[in-house]
Amino acid sequence: VQLVESGGGLVQTGGSLRLSCKASGTIFSIFSMGWYRQAPGKQRELVATITSFASTNYADSVKGRFTISRDNAKNTMYLQMNNLKPEDTAVYYCYLGGPQTSWGQGTQVTVSS
Repeated sequence: VQLVESGGGLVQTGGSLRLSCKASGTIFSIFSMGWYRQAPGKQRELVATITSFASTNYADSVKGRFTISRDNAKNTMYLQMNNLKPEDTAVYYCYLGGPQTSWGQGTQVTVSS
């Protein structure tokens, strides 16, 4: 299983970014997926999850600002991030559940104040 993330970058406070996570080598649609993030000097934090039935869950810190979605036909998961804040600065990792959890390589999101 391979997960490739894209869409990170530098944005000002209040801006938006959309992260993508494309999967290959697995039956994408049957597994739950999600996003974690890790800021410098901090533990990895769960941001959002989405089940195979598209049921979603969010960390309190991103509720109302972030939206997780998936397109099973494209084997791709997304994280739309709006109203970004400096505290959202982190490396964002996607994961795919299953018999063995798979991880992407991470994409840097930097929000300037």
